[in-house]
Amino acid sequence: MGKGYAEGPAAEEAERRLEELERGSGEPVAIPRPAVFGATSDDPNAHVLGWADEVDRDELFASGKAWGLSVRRIAE
Repeated sequence: MGKGYAEGPAAEEAERRLEELERGSGEPVAIPRPAVFGATSDDPNAHVLGWADEVDRDELFASGKAWGLSVRRIAE
């Protein structure tokens, strides 16, 4: 009997990756880090402004240097 949600290519890839991690093989895993995204006068499209722990979002917004700020987790 099938497991329903735990079938198919995604489940097989997850199982393969788990086995690799248990064996200690495979490429290093990139841990996502929170980054601040926003728009500036130089680039009106949302782009990375810096890492969340290194950029003061309130100061950026209050100064008018950036707007539409959000935090997203991305790989370093």
